[in-house]
Amino acid sequence: MFAIYKRELKAYLHTVIGFLIVAANLFLIGMYFVVYNMYYDYPYFQYAISGCSILLIITIPILTMRMIAEERKNKTDQLILTAPVSVWKVVVAKYLAALSVFAIPCIVSMILPVIMSRFGSIAWGESYLSVLGYFLFGAAGIAIGTFISSLFENQIIAAAISFVALFLGYMMSSLCSLISQSGNIVTKILGFYDLSSRFDAFLNGTLDLKAVLYFVSLTVLFLFLTVQSIQKRRFSVSAKRFTLTAYSAAGIVIAIAIFVFINIGATKVNEKYTLFDLTYNKMYTLTDETKNFVSEIEDEINIYVLSGEKGYDETVSKTLRGYESLSDKIKVSYVDPQVSPRFYAKYSTKAPSSGSIIVESSLRSKVIDYNDLYEQSYSMDYTTYSTTSEVTGYDAEGQITSAIDYCLSEDMPVIYFTEGHGETALDEAYQTALSKANIEYETINLMSVESVPETAACLYINGPTGDLSEDDLNKIIAYLDGGGKVVLTLSLTDDNLTNLDKLMNYMNLDLIPGLVLEEDANHFYGSKMYQVPTIGYSDFTADVYGAGYNLFVPYNMGVKVLDESNEEISTEIFLSSTESAFLREDYTSMTTEDRKEGDVEGPFAIGVNAVKSISDGVSAEMVVYSTATMFTEAADSMVSNANRKVFVSTVGRYADKENAVSIPVKSFDLGYLSTTTMDILVAAAISMIIVPITLIVAGIVIWARRRRL
Repeated sequence: MFAIYKRELKAYLHTVIGFLIVAANLFLIGMYFVVYNMYYDYPYFQYAISGCSILLIITIPILTMRMIAEERKNKTDQLILTAPVSVWKVVVAKYLAALSVFAIPCIVSMILPVIMSRFGSIAWGESYLSVLGYFLFGAAGIAIGTFISSLFENQIIAAAISFVALFLGYMMSSLCSLISQSGNIVTKILGFYDLSSRFDAFLNGTLDLKAVLYFVSLTVLFLFLTVQSIQKRRFSVSAKRFTLTAYSAAGIVIAIAIFVFINIGATKVNEKYTLFDLTYNKMYTLTDETKNFVSEIEDEINIYVLSGEKGYDETVSKTLRGYESLSDKIKVSYVDPQVSPRFYAKYSTKAPSSGSIIVESSLRSKVIDYNDLYEQSYSMDYTTYSTTSEVTGYDAEGQITSAIDYCLSEDMPVIYFTEGHGETALDEAYQTALSKANIEYETINLMSVESVPETAACLYINGPTGDLSEDDLNKIIAYLDGGGKVVLTLSLTDDNLTNLDKLMNYMNLDLIPGLVLEEDANHFYGSKMYQVPTIGYSDFTADVYGAGYNLFVPYNMGVKVLDESNEEISTEIFLSSTESAFLREDYTSMTTEDRKEGDVEGPFAIGVNAVKSISDGVSAEMVVYSTATMFTEAADSMVSNANRKVFVSTVGRYADKENAVSIPVKSFDLGYLSTTTMDILVAAAISMIIVPITLIVAGIVIWARRRRL
């Protein structure tokens, strides 16, 4: 077998065909690499692989057309039929020789992501997974071409038929969509020869073992068919007895049945055992927050997708299948608007866009517009005076989990944000986090109301830079005495915050004006003003404690417990500086971050919760964070949304939604590569000119020398 493999491999490499195949593949991969990755600076190598995949239906027929057809034409196939080596070994040896030639450009292409990484961050897992998909696609295509080559003596006919067969496999997904958007028995049968959909799974960044199994089993099937095609010429048909020819026909039927059975069986396996998310932002992996939330669902949840299942957004489909795999209480159904155009009317008076999702429970329902599944940024093009948009993130998990929570919630809590004291506006990302947690929020000016509304789940005072009035202070204390809850975040300010300090004193906390600086090198980032606090376990930090997260809390004011022996008020410090921290009161004229005489010694509380017993069963609660800047998108981006997790846990607990879940948008923003014109020209010269031409010239030289011999 090895001798046949070496002979076949030499046959490719001693002629122009082998070098031409390698050169053509490398040229096209290089061309798309230069255009997408170097010129447009996209950090996704799978774009290049996807672009050149169409080449396979052209190069594979050329690679395989002579494999067995030439043997038949030259009558040397008789040697195969009479050789002591089994037909299986001959076919596999020929196949592996062609596969080895195809593997060369695949291996060389693996260098390109390394080159890309010199110019910025790239998606490593997705890049190399796309190369694996390209190789498996090609491997199956070569097996198909090998089988067709065994059917004909004419190489041109074999190549033409192989091209048609591969083209059908490549276009089968589109063909099935034309036949039926929702799918039927015909599309299910044709779907067994859908090569492109399985290939797309690799381009999307998921290692789908079902797709791997499909390509491997398809390869084995066509190699088996090739063996049967050759075997049929070894024996003659006899009308008097059951011959091997009849056995071959039965074997073909059995082999196809096994192929179908294996792949149907694979679809029944839970995707959590077969899908591995290799995307850089874990696009298809549901977060632990969603998993924990869904695991506690006891009511039935129906999710309706306003689209036919065939041809629907595969990214969203994978997310939906993830929900189904987590709980048998969740059922996903596809409703084709062309079949049921008024299905939405039960849930909305306005027709949602195609592909939208409806989540329904026995209590209520919620419509998620398809456009909300992706985050988009908008900008003005002043050359055309038109608005352009760009997809910057994927939010299907956040929207669907929020909708499920909404449908299961008995009521919607409301928190009130105070205004009129120079409060900091809550970032849009944090407003979105509240909406996803199904917590309503409103603003309130305490001057214009007699008291804090009874409907308030909690009162949020976000980074005031001005002091409370005496009247505002009394209203907040009255609210606390009635069992109210207050969230207070602080902002650095030169104003005298006497009444704000009184509010904190009422809850046994003390405000020390000034800027906290941290000297422990393990607890600040870059500047001593940018603290990384010590995290203690509490309801507020449960999602980050012990999970490998850091928090980023810049520009802290000083907060301490006023009287640690106070038995009426219990305090819990869950975020703190180290004992090496100190506070600089005259921070506005600060010229150095080094400790000096007059600084206030730490440690200081960064996050502290105080609970005051008012009467039996009634208690006032207040949580204080020493900096409002902690809950901003800029700070959150430094620690992979860990700050936002604490924010959601805080408002969730204080709004009586202790299991509030708010999943952040999964950003697409890997950034762009940073290449120069010279980088592009060098990459184009090497990958599109020098390497392909060198290979072709080498093939011609080797062929010419052997001709002279």
